Parts: sequence; C-alpha cells; structure tokens
Amino acid sequence: MSSITRFSIVTLLLFVLSIVFVIRPLHVPLRLPYFGRRRFPINLTTAPIIIIAILWASQCLGATQIRNGIVGVDDVKPYNILILFFSLAYMAITLDVTGLLQAAAFWVSNKGGTHGWRLYVYFYLLLTIVSVVVGNDPVILSGTVFLVYYTNAIGLEPLPWLMAEFLAANTASMVLFVGNPTNVVVCEGFAIINAAFTAYTILPFLACSVFGFLAMAIQFRDQKHIPRKFPSAGTLNVRGALHDPISALVGSIILGACLVVIIVTSFFGVDVWKISLPFAVAKFGFDMSWDHYRYKKGKRNPDIEDNEHKPGDASTGAGYELENSNGGDDPVLSEIRRAVTVSSAEGFRTPAVDRKSTIASNSPTLLNREAVGITRAAGIDDGPPSPSQSSGATRADNDSSPPPLFPKQRAHLRKIHARLSRHFPTFFTALPRLPFALVPFAFSQFILIEALSHQGWIEVFARWLVSATGREIHPSIWLVGVLGVVLCNISGTNIGATILLTKVVRAAPDFPPEATRAAGIALAVSTNIGAVGATFSASLAGLLWASILEQKGIHIKQRTFAFWNFFPIVVMTVVGLGVVSAEMAVLY
Repeated sequence: MSSITRFSIVTLLLFVLSIVFVIRPLHVPLRLPYFGRRRFPINLTTAPIIIIAILWASQCLGATQIRNGIVGVDDVKPYNILILFFSLAYMAITLDVTGLLQAAAFWVSNKGGTHGWRLYVYFYLLLTIVSVVVGNDPVILSGTVFLVYYTNAIGLEPLPWLMAEFLAANTASMVLFVGNPTNVVVCEGFAIINAAFTAYTILPFLACSVFGFLAMAIQFRDQKHIPRKFPSAGTLNVRGALHDPISALVGSIILGACLVVIIVTSFFGVDVWKISLPFAVAKFGFDMSWDHYRYKKGKRNPDIEDNEHKPGDASTGAGYELENSNGGDDPVLSEIRRAVTVSSAEGFRTPAVDRKSTIASNSPTLLNREAVGITRAAGIDDGPPSPSQSSGATRADNDSSPPPLFPKQRAHLRKIHARLSRHFPTFFTALPRLPFALVPFAFSQFILIEALSHQGWIEVFARWLVSATGREIHPSIWLVGVLGVVLCNISGTNIGATILLTKVVRAAPDFPPEATRAAGIALAVSTNIGAVGATFSASLAGLLWASILEQKGIHIKQRTFAFWNFFPIVVMTVVGLGVVSAEMAVLY
C-alpha cells in the first residue's frame, strides 16, 4: 500500500503519541474496587500496547501486522532477538552475582591509588572491556551502584564517574553483535554475518571510545570534578569481593563458549537463539545444582541471601542493597568504608561532612546517613521526600484503601518465595534483574513499524532516502547515521529507531548493495552512540541507569544529562561515521 489515506495519518499520529509517552511517562490516578487508589502508568511498557489496541480497533492495522511484528518478516525475527538477549542477559547477570565485577573494580581501585585522573582512566578502561564482553545492561546494573558507593565513601563528585561509565558501557556494546539488541536487528535486517559485524564496527568503536573519553575529560577537567589527588581508599580486598569463585569460573567458561559458538555458527545461517538458549539452560542447571549443593552442605552465601528482595529496591541485584534486612551494611560499601577507615587511621584525612550539600539529607538511604559529601553541583536535584514528609499522605491513602486481597495466601507465597530464595539464591537474585519490560516494548515496536509499513509510510520514507542520498555510499552513511543518533532520542529508545531505519533502507527502491551495507553499518554505530543521548529514553540502559540512581538518592535532571552528553555525542558521531566512511572507501 503506497497511497497516504486518513488511516495513514491516524497511524502516524498515534505512533508519535506512543513515543511521547515513552519519553515523558504519565501516571493516571485510578480508584478501583478491592484495590483502592492506584496510579496507572502510561510508559514504555503500556503506551505502545494501548496504541496498538486503538489502531486495531480503528482498523489501521490487522492481525497480519500483529503476527508479523511477533514472528517477523524480511528475515528480521523478533522472537529470535529476544530469546538471544534474555539468554545472554541471564548468563551475564548470574556471572555478576558471583562478585566478579566487584572484584575487578576493587583491583582497579587499588591500582589507581590516590591519583584522580589515573583512576578515572582505569575505571573507564575496565567498564569498556567488560561491556564489550557482556553488553551494556549488566555493566549499568552493577557499575552504577558501585560508583555511587565508591564516590560516596571517598568523597568524590559522582557525576563525572557516572557519566563516563554510561558512555563507556554504551559505546562498547557496538563491538559484538550480541552486545545490544539493536545490533541483532541490524545483522538480521542487512544479512551481516556476526563475525563480519565485529570486523566492521571494531575501528569505529575504538575511535568513538577514545575521542568520546577525551571529550568527556575536557568537560570535567576542573579540579572540583576530578581532583588530582584525593584521600586514599586503602587496599580493598579483591579476593573477598569474589564470593563465589567456582560459579565465576564456570559462568565465564559458559558465556565465553556461547559467544564463540555463536560467531562460528553464524557462517552457516543458524538462528542465534538455537545456540544461546541451550547455553543459558546449561547455566541455569549449574546454578540450581550448585546452590542446592551449597545449601545441603550449609555453605550459605550471606552476601547474596541477606541482601536481596527487600521491598523497593529489588532491581539493583545481589550485594547492592543499601542495607541488610538486619540493619547491617552492604558488603561492597562495608569493604570500601573499612579501607577508608584504615587509611584515615594511617594519616589520611577523609572529607568533611557537609549536611547542606548532601542529596536528600532526609532520605532514608545510606548515602545520606553516612553523609560523606556528595554535592548537588551540575544539576543534581534533591531526592524523594522523607518518610516524615510523606507519612501523612501515605496514611490517608492507607486509611481510604481497602485491605489487600487474599492476605493469608499472599503471606504464604511470601514465605515460599523467601524459602526458595535461601535455597537457590543465584536464580532468585538474577530473576528480578532481567529486563522483562523489554518483551512487550520490543514486540510493540515491531508491530507499530509494521503498521506504518501497512499504511504506506515506510515506502514514503524510503523514497525520501533515495532522493536525499542519490543512492551513493557516503551520503547514505551520513544521513542514516545522523538520523539514527537523532531518532534514538525522539523515537522511543534506540530499538525503535533501529527497526524503523532498517525497514526504510531495505524498502528503498534500487538501492545498490554496497550502499545498503554501508547504511547498515552506519546504523549499527549510530544507534549505539545514540544511546549516549540527550534523553534517558534514548535506550533502555538509560532508563535503567536513571532509575538506579533514583533508588540511591541521586536525581540527575534531564537537561543536565543532555548537557554533559551533547559534546561527546557530537564528537563520537563525527568520528564514528568518519571511520565508517573510510572503511567503505577502502572496500568499495
């Protein structure tokens, strides 16, 4: 269908509306029987589904488009992408549960010593290397919380370290095709072999990583952001952070073998989920067996079992709660604070407490109770109101709300859950950290793009692409690349941008194969760069990063996030697409 009708206009408008709610979520207050007052979220999980329901009811899309959005069309298989992503995510998260990333971070801290810039570079390199292997999401989950604790304990300004972590994790995810779901979309959409994908993206990655870091370092060159010298963190116990060496070893072998087999079998056209899923099942079997063995032998792991599944902070994962349920400290923060205390006793002076500059000083977080001086510079806001401030409103809501349904059954289920969590801590630690919101969102994006295609918009956009590029290689690289970066920020995460532009390039009439391949590589580079964007919703990693910081009492404004990312993303866009152009000039 190529003609634009009123149904086409409605479809495009509703598509844009779904993007608006992804970028700016809305909560609608409701009062429901038996459930009391509730706030229904219209966000990346619900908004696309609501829009799809409206489009179906208005006959702007049919069952065929919904099926194509789930099963796939034109060699792009959504289920293949999601099974692969969840399989790798489970293996990476359970590997992190062993404390491997914590141990690496402790080692880097010991090597960096008290030299601010040396430590800054070391942490950037560590996060980049880890992100290349396991992707951006596990690094965002673990690295963000560690840096919050670390900068808090040492008395450093957290913003430069957090922004560098975010940049490192997202640029490094372009190296392997499994590093980001967008890479898998590009590989399937443009028929790029997995090993060839890395060959194309390794040089743009190196250029973006180096120049992106330099741009970030220029911005944070002031002494107040990254001091040349700071109080010693002491010697952190690297071995103690790795609380399950056997699981770390087995998990590393399974994940490494999985990546190697996927790359090798890509030459034979095997669907990647058929490789990744058996490895994930094998890892799951090992986790359950190993935890059962330790449970029967009485070898409990309190770092995992005692710190998990407390209400309100389940997403941060093992060993990363601000407090234990018994009031003890988090093992990571305890180790950092122990080293700081020892170094202070040896003659180093820890930063003075400044109650006025701490974030959300009334907030019930250990960041504020320890009060080591996180400042509110560079646009960091106050955190959520304290319990004393909100207790009145909460009490009023509770008084007007009916009692919960099935209290006995819910209490029984909680007991079962607690018992299973003690018996199988690895699985029940990893489970809440898996990005389940990706499932409805990703399928919804595929379905909405199918709706646009059904209403003729993809053909229209494809003709515009041909007119703008003249079917030439280098104009295609720069136009698709710049559009990829921009659309990541305004089209509902980089997943939506990748799906849309992949469809448009493939639909372009008489587009030569070399220009199509060049546009595909430019899209892969730009959608990873675009994740380091002006909006948190430029990627799921951005939304995850912001929510973790909120839980820890740090609120970074959207405009502050955009301000510090703008210069690095411009630099990386120019450098990254420049390298892609150079590669294509050599090849074609």
